[in-house]
Amino acid sequence: MSSLRPRVLVLHGPNLDRLGTREPAIYGTMTLVALNERLQQRATAWNMALTLCQSNSEAEILDRIAGAPSKYDVAMINPGGLTHTSVALRDAICASPLPFIEVHMSNIAAREPFRRHSYIAPVVAGSVVGLGVISYEVALCAARQIWDNRHVA
Repeated sequence: MSSLRPRVLVLHGPNLDRLGTREPAIYGTMTLVALNERLQQRATAWNMALTLCQSNSEAEILDRIAGAPSKYDVAMINPGGLTHTSVALRDAICASPLPFIEVHMSNIAAREPFRRHSYIAPVVAGSVVGLGVISYEVALCAARQIWDNRHVA
């Protein structure tokens, strides 16, 4: 049975718990707590149910993805460094029936050569990159639109 409002899972990957202090010239000064509060405010305003998770453990992220289809309608993920290294993460996203949106605060295409390849981009509904914390808000808006498009009478 479909929910009355979109249920969105937001997965923050490795090192995103260090936002605000880790390379502020690249990632800005907003902390993960502040970012999550901002996302929760947007979700409330847009009538969305939001679950926010952060893990530095690839295994935990994979487990969350595996359990997500029964609880959520759309997922957003900032895989951090796993973007460029994890075939297992790619496979987990491929195995999920949920639409996923990849999010990056920095423009990975303009960074070091090893960061320019995403194992994730080819298997998600879309990617939002390079807009700082606004990348998450744009992705949240896209999640709402994906849900709306699936629930038009």
